[in-house]
Amino acid sequence: MNGDFLTIGIIAIYALGLILIGGWASRKVHNTEDYVLAGRSLGFWVFTILMVASVCSGMTLVGVSGFGYASGWPGIWEQLAVPLAASFAIIVFGVKLHYIGKKAGYMTVEDYFAHRFESPKMVRGISAIAGIVVSLIYLVGQYTAISIVLVWLFDIDHRIALIIAAVIITVYTVIGGMYAVSWTTLIQGGILIAGVFIMAPLVIISAGGLEHINEVLSSIDPNMVQPYYPSAYSAYAYCTPEFLVSFVVLLTVGLACAPHVVNNVLAAKDDKFFKWSPLIAFGLYMVVMFLVKFTGFAVRVLVEEGKLVLPDAVNAQDFAFMYGVEYAAPNVFVWALFAVIVLSAVMSTTDRLMLTIGTMFSWDIYKNLLKPEATDRQILRLSQICVFISAAVSLVLALNPPEMLAFLIWMGIGVMLSTFAVPFIAGLYWRRANSYGAIAAMLTGLIASGVFGYYHQFIDKLPMHFSMYSLVCAAIAMIIVSLLTPKNSEEVLDLTFTGPYIQPKELKQQ
Repeated sequence: MNGDFLTIGIIAIYALGLILIGGWASRKVHNTEDYVLAGRSLGFWVFTILMVASVCSGMTLVGVSGFGYASGWPGIWEQLAVPLAASFAIIVFGVKLHYIGKKAGYMTVEDYFAHRFESPKMVRGISAIAGIVVSLIYLVGQYTAISIVLVWLFDIDHRIALIIAAVIITVYTVIGGMYAVSWTTLIQGGILIAGVFIMAPLVIISAGGLEHINEVLSSIDPNMVQPYYPSAYSAYAYCTPEFLVSFVVLLTVGLACAPHVVNNVLAAKDDKFFKWSPLIAFGLYMVVMFLVKFTGFAVRVLVEEGKLVLPDAVNAQDFAFMYGVEYAAPNVFVWALFAVIVLSAVMSTTDRLMLTIGTMFSWDIYKNLLKPEATDRQILRLSQICVFISAAVSLVLALNPPEMLAFLIWMGIGVMLSTFAVPFIAGLYWRRANSYGAIAAMLTGLIASGVFGYYHQFIDKLPMHFSMYSLVCAAIAMIIVSLLTPKNSEEVLDLTFTGPYIQPKELKQQ
């Protein structure tokens, strides 16, 4: 398979197609709003698939199957939590933010923070810098996933694979912005969903079906067919009851409040999309996630029975889905098509992250903090330059892949949860939350996530994901500081529809 001309040809056609879409999209970009939000014109299916793809990432095929391979059934809760993230983002954040953003002209969620907390400099700056940091961490995981795919396909060096991936994604993202990202994502999302529906059952059947898979998993360790691992059971028993509680919060809320996910709601064309989009996004992605996890189970069985050998690598389990398809469908054409499916999964989040980083620096930091007189053309060009820079920085950080991709992705999501969940939820639903509380919550969450993450990684394992501890610290900081300092003006609270409700009255009357 490696180096086969057919495989190279199909991948080349796929990459060229993405770049051509970027070229087509560039003709629609006339200003910063077009580049960042596609002119707020995304239709129902483009928006819905974009939301799915933004939470999808390299975890869906590479990380989820690898996690299933390593953990068995105790890790199945991920299949509900991750799809819920898209629905949570649309319902809890999206309904209000889209309506407010359309009226106030928000370009980013930092515009919301600056408006709601009446802090055009401090809160905006902190949230933008934090957003860039956490997005870069998350982006490293995406490039790692793409590298895994290209190394498997062409038997090339990890570094060369990273460069190839960066060039393809950067080109179409830079020239087409959100138009390119949204339309390539629609295609990539369709390829991903169709591909998983076709490929996953082949691998599961080749391993003897779910009944046989469960028998073998049980023979490896009876706990692998249980809903969770016993506490303090073994080195790999991270799916304990207490961990799983934090795990569901981490994936559902952490992904939902990620800047590259929340920003999507500002680009939707119509408020009415939010009625059915959460349900469709959840249903589609849940089925995909279950099939991928079952594939990880199947590959573990094939390896245990000596029918399949994974590569001798630190992150060997992350190759599970790819090697499983290679075993179940020994056909070069099928492999090449499957490679496109995997690349679609990981690229669909990578491009969105890069665009988000470029936007936060050019719009929130440069335009709103450093040079208010900057022209629209200058902002657009700087955003494109920042996409290049974010790709370069991510490549350097991704040179040494982690033991399991899932751990790196969870770390990125954990920092997002710690930094943004409290300011978002408190800002939208608690009228007493103010700028001082928002600053305290963001800084406390960001710093505490680093402290607890370091402690968990290098000193002693914590019973729950480290982000739960930093999330609690952020919430305490928000409550105490907000109650001890002056409240924001009632006028701004009314304009930003702050209060314990999801849908503004104006929307209900439409």
